[in-house]
Amino acid sequence: MAAGVQARVVIVARDDALAGPLSEGLDRLGWRTVTARGGYAALAAVADLQIEAAIIDLAEGEEAVALAERLKEACAPRRLPIVGIGQPDPSLELRGFDLTLAAPLHPAQAAMRLETLVRTAVAEEEFELRIETFADRGRSLDVPELEAAPFQVLAIGEPAPQFLALSNALAEQGAQVVGAFTAYTAFDYLHERRFDAVVLWAGENPQEALSIAAGLRRNTRLYHTPAVLYMRPDSYVTASEAYHRGITDVATPETPESETARRVVELARAYRRQTAVRQALESARNSGLMDAATGLFTRDLFAAHLARLAAASKQRNRALSVCVLKVADKPDLAAVRAGGWLARAIPQIGSMVGRLVRVEDTAARLGPDVFALALPATPMGAARAAGERIAAVIGCTAFEAGDGRPPFVVEFDLGVAEVGPGETAGRALEDAAAEAYARKAS
Repeated sequence: MAAGVQARVVIVARDDALAGPLSEGLDRLGWRTVTARGGYAALAAVADLQIEAAIIDLAEGEEAVALAERLKEACAPRRLPIVGIGQPDPSLELRGFDLTLAAPLHPAQAAMRLETLVRTAVAEEEFELRIETFADRGRSLDVPELEAAPFQVLAIGEPAPQFLALSNALAEQGAQVVGAFTAYTAFDYLHERRFDAVVLWAGENPQEALSIAAGLRRNTRLYHTPAVLYMRPDSYVTASEAYHRGITDVATPETPESETARRVVELARAYRRQTAVRQALESARNSGLMDAATGLFTRDLFAAHLARLAAASKQRNRALSVCVLKVADKPDLAAVRAGGWLARAIPQIGSMVGRLVRVEDTAARLGPDVFALALPATPMGAARAAGERIAAVIGCTAFEAGDGRPPFVVEFDLGVAEVGPGETAGRALEDAAAEAYARKAS
């Protein structure tokens, strides 16, 4: 690892056959890695570095399995997602593993899993903090509970014998499988019902399967739904292409249907857990403590929660950034503002801000047209990118300006700051606000 570069993932493996290609690929994708040859080195890495996740080669047997719980304890109170590479086994969830995947693990596949698992871990930490913040004000939040119903799997593609065999294997694993032979039927099902996983049969036309996967990733409601591509061994589509097109996992008929079914169920279980945490966090909007017009945190509630976030970020050794978004005071908005049309648009603008942030982020309304974001586990560069993305999306929306007047659009003055060592969250928020107002002056 290059000097001065912060590793995000520790790979625990004695054999370079697994660790080498995976480490190199993850490094290229922005998930900087450090390799540990044994348990002691792995424990030292998670204690000293801002490690966000661990990948453990299960080939070492019981020693590797026992390491997961030790790593989680060493990281506490920071939550550490752990992925096991080996035979998928749901029982390992009771031993500290968040997910087990069969080898070989493609770097793009690993990066997608890590992104989801890390954000879920941060969301769980955020939920714990919100429970405390809301309890101080006499409100309680419901603890997320995993749904006990059978996993719902949508199988999309022609009824080839191999695909039907996989559907039967999924049913044996306790999943309820719904078949859709065409993309049109598939999206009808996806819009009408909720599924825990989607299985795509590549068959004679793998590009159609990849197009369906791309459609999932373009839909905000379906974005996180795992998609497994069941691919013919002679397919011209590579695994790398499939992962970069939004596929979560790739399997072939050469793999026993029972193993592929276990992999699908593992993904469905992880997705259901993420969904439960997301819904629990969103329930805060119905607490009665939020800004009535926008559904965002009020100024006082945000200040209290930001202080708690800052203390937790130091305790958990995670980054914390804040972002201020102020409606830019452009000359062409003067008449709109004077006529009250900007004030009428603010509830919609605030609601859009709330929908565009990640579920673990905290969005607040600080003033009539000033919004703030607290972004846990997010360094300054990523926070600025998030703020610019939100500003760009809202900037494409036209708002009503009254009879005889053309609709208007809003731009934002943006300020970002990261809470540094020894710095208070209030000071970082002041710095971000100062940058936003300086942009107004310029």
